[in-house]
Amino acid sequence: MTSAVVVGGGPNGLAAAALLAKEGLDVTLLEAADEVGGGTRSHEALVPGLLHDHCSAIHPMAVTSPAMRALDLQRHGLRWKSAEVDCAHPLDDGSAGVLLRSVEETARMLGPDARRYRALFAPSVRDWDALAQDMMGPLLRVPTHPLLLARFGLPTTLPATVLARLFKSPQAQALWAGVAAHAFRPLTGPFTSAIGLGILTAGHAAGWAVAEGGSQSIARALESALRAHGGTIRTGVRITDAAQIPPADVTLLDLDPGQVAAVYGDRLPTRVRRAYRRFRRAPAAFKLDLAVEGGVPWTNEDARRAGTVHVSGPLAEVVRSEREVAEGRMPEHPFVLVGQQYLADPGRSVGDVHPVYTYAHVPHGYDGDATEAILGQLERFAPGVRERIVGRQVTRPADFAAANANFAGGDIITGAKTVPQLLLGPRAALDPYSTGVPGVFVCSAATPPGPGAHGMCGAGAAASALRHLGVRAA
Repeated sequence: MTSAVVVGGGPNGLAAAALLAKEGLDVTLLEAADEVGGGTRSHEALVPGLLHDHCSAIHPMAVTSPAMRALDLQRHGLRWKSAEVDCAHPLDDGSAGVLLRSVEETARMLGPDARRYRALFAPSVRDWDALAQDMMGPLLRVPTHPLLLARFGLPTTLPATVLARLFKSPQAQALWAGVAAHAFRPLTGPFTSAIGLGILTAGHAAGWAVAEGGSQSIARALESALRAHGGTIRTGVRITDAAQIPPADVTLLDLDPGQVAAVYGDRLPTRVRRAYRRFRRAPAAFKLDLAVEGGVPWTNEDARRAGTVHVSGPLAEVVRSEREVAEGRMPEHPFVLVGQQYLADPGRSVGDVHPVYTYAHVPHGYDGDATEAILGQLERFAPGVRERIVGRQVTRPADFAAANANFAGGDIITGAKTVPQLLLGPRAALDPYSTGVPGVFVCSAATPPGPGAHGMCGAGAAASALRHLGVRAA
């Protein structure tokens, strides 16, 4: 029986393992931690029963992921839930840029920018099922739908600040800037529109959903699918050298390129080893989980109904803070992402105490304390929130790295989304998942299509492994 070993049990490693097992391979997954999931874990750290997501929280790219669909995760208990408002970006005058599931309703909320917003997103949302097949995979290949991909892809090449000029209202500009900031890059650079356009298009197609029961439910469903197809999971197994990996016909690594270089060393071709060691890291996240009695008292009413709130003021402020973070300086007013997942999934709350998820963009490896900066941003748009906080827990960049080696320096997206790394992954190659060692592939979020709990990096690596074996996927 053909065998496979997968090292690392994040969502990509789990997806790769489950897809290979589905094709009849004898699969063993090795995970260093005591439980699988990586960034898709949840915990009750503040109040018993109050459920917080560890890292990955909102999943617009996962709901329609071809990998998730191929594994039929609903059969394994995964349920998606959405808040009434997908995302809000409040401004100091009490208004907000508001994102709803419907392109038409979002456009209507944006007033004078309605026509431009509709023209930018409606065609791609309409064709999303076809477009996702090409967009959520390697770009150096012949696309299945070249005209659709070209129409979507042209605006992605632009700096986010240039695309922002399409919009006239501060609300539309801020909404766009907040979503584009998910790239963790200065918004003046080329291709900084790519991640924002991808998230918005996928979100309009499927919603900015959360997993019922916490992001841990994604990992549990993937684990269930893997076991249902005969796969085996071993936890508490930390791999530091390739000699520790059991022999197999193919090996897949849910590891960042630096770890791959450390594990395989001289076994890698010299040019590959050098590329992996030069792999650039992204800025970091500083996370603050809160237990908030009565919820956050946002001045803007739509923010009170939003599953995600971007807290960073107008376009210019977002641009400035992202530039400062990339330059290694802590902004006075950082970009803060707030997750109110309980609005879609009320079972995460305990009575009138609600779990509120926040993190700020901070410099890579930041060793300071951003707690007051985050609370200051919250208080700015939700006066009185401090008095409602009944519990808090800090996760510093070093804490992220200690819990998950892929998050070195607090980089929760597994690598800077510079133009080469965004388009090509960890190195320039026709197969971005190949390590140059026959039968060994990388499947972490450092590979296309990048970060998220969509499992598509794992799916891409699994497809490469099957081609190597001469197996045609069903």
